[in-house]
Amino acid sequence: MLQELVIHDFAIIDHLAISFDQGMTVLSGETGAGKSIIIDAVGLLAGGRGSQDFIRTGAKKATLEGLFTMTKNGTTADVLTEFGIEHDDQTVLLQRDIAVNGHNVCRINGRLVNTTTLKRVGETLVDIHGQNEHQELMHPDRHLGLLDEFAHQSIAQTKQAYQVAYQAYRQTQQALKKKQQNEQEWAQRLDMLQFQTNEIDAAQLQAGEETQLIEEKTKLANFQRINQALQASQMILAGEEGNAVDQIAIAMNQMQEIAPLDTAFQQIAESLQTAYYTLQDCGSDLNHELDSLEWDEARLDEIEQRLATITELEHKYGDSVAEILAYGQRITKELQAMQATEANATELEEQLAQQTGALTQLATELSQLRQQAAQRLEIAVHQQLKALYMDKTVFTVHFTEGTTQLMSTGIDKAEFYIQPNPGEKMRPLAKTASGGELSRLMLALKTIFFESQGVTSIIFDEVDTGVSGRVAQAIANKIYQIAQHSQVLCITHLPQVAAMSDHQYQIKKQINHDRTETTVQKVTGQQRVAELARMLAGTEVTELTSEHAQELVELAEAAKKKL
Repeated sequence: MLQELVIHDFAIIDHLAISFDQGMTVLSGETGAGKSIIIDAVGLLAGGRGSQDFIRTGAKKATLEGLFTMTKNGTTADVLTEFGIEHDDQTVLLQRDIAVNGHNVCRINGRLVNTTTLKRVGETLVDIHGQNEHQELMHPDRHLGLLDEFAHQSIAQTKQAYQVAYQAYRQTQQALKKKQQNEQEWAQRLDMLQFQTNEIDAAQLQAGEETQLIEEKTKLANFQRINQALQASQMILAGEEGNAVDQIAIAMNQMQEIAPLDTAFQQIAESLQTAYYTLQDCGSDLNHELDSLEWDEARLDEIEQRLATITELEHKYGDSVAEILAYGQRITKELQAMQATEANATELEEQLAQQTGALTQLATELSQLRQQAAQRLEIAVHQQLKALYMDKTVFTVHFTEGTTQLMSTGIDKAEFYIQPNPGEKMRPLAKTASGGELSRLMLALKTIFFESQGVTSIIFDEVDTGVSGRVAQAIANKIYQIAQHSQVLCITHLPQVAAMSDHQYQIKKQINHDRTETTVQKVTGQQRVAELARMLAGTEVTELTSEHAQELVELAEAAKKKL
């Protein structure tokens, strides 16, 4: 559930901090006071699309923070674990900054994430249902998705198997089409890749090889200089007459004789001794280098030929041996993929025919599962509509018959139909339902889906638009029932819905120092009665209106006990 929401410099909100509780919470206030802005803030925290337009005029950035609690082994915990985000205390802190330069900074439990990750986590925490969601019902092409959402547990395995098979089917289909359209281009590309991989493989390049060869070539090319320098140095250090090592030895012996007389003499003696042994080691190293030094003209030619080969490959495939090797790996994969589909057109056609048969069988199984789920959905929707005073309405899922085209979703085309009143024909929902009916039908579907989604915070943004009277009370009862299992935040203008809430906040808009600001105040007791009276009467609240508001609160409490 959403425990705490903090908003800074967002739209007309300067600073706002709200604490929420379990149950049903209503946000009420006049139109334009900022109720939907608060819901927009929650939507952005859940990964919605951000914009600089949300930033309060004059501010450099908008800052949003939301503290949520979650179940220990729920869906949210699984997603956080998937992304390696710590969640030991069963709380999730979502943070988002939107700057005027368009930059978005998102954090989950203090860790920087991108908006995709924020959305993945956010959609497991909160579900926002607004008036625009009614549009899903107005688009028949979205009805199959709603059915699949309802039937997820029963169709998931078959649907996944179908989608995997469909991808393989499409790849074969595209490969066959490409091969048929341009056999010559295919063959040329295959030959070129084969030549390039053979050329790179034949070179047997090794990482770091070029650097080592250049070093060796440099030594061989400067053989004379190296030899002269080594011999001259060796003669100076260990020559037969007056060599440096012997001279240092004489100085060392002289200083060692007088070393006991002064600590300074002792230090000089020790330094000369160190120098003596160091020069002896240098002499040995020089002898070793002279012994190992060898002029090999054939090796120099070999190195130059090898470097020439590498240079030629670099001109073709990359600026270094590492880039050549990386390019070789890429084209090897492409070559293997092409060779795997190098069967002639007849073989590809046979492969496609086999895949089509298997895919058709999976599509048929998926279609049967959907039709079974559609029957369950119809029963469940009728049960929900009965409580929303639409008990005479008939709801069905209509499948287009005779469809055999293999699509990414299967072979089904489904559309919701309703019969609002007895005696009328079943007609497409998108062409028949009124605004109030759409509100109730979407609420019925959401009630059904909430049971399987596991989302713990649900937001209804004026879902009661277009209804009144006993229907408004029925919607209020339905939302209250949902709130017994999930935290519900609800924006409403209907006093019947507000009266059913466990908590109510009044949203006001005021002007301070020529700036418009939104404030939020929790209303209880007589303050709440006064707010309900305002919702009932509008601008002028009379004593009778206040009495009616008090009665509405009492009736709501009685209804809650029954529910």
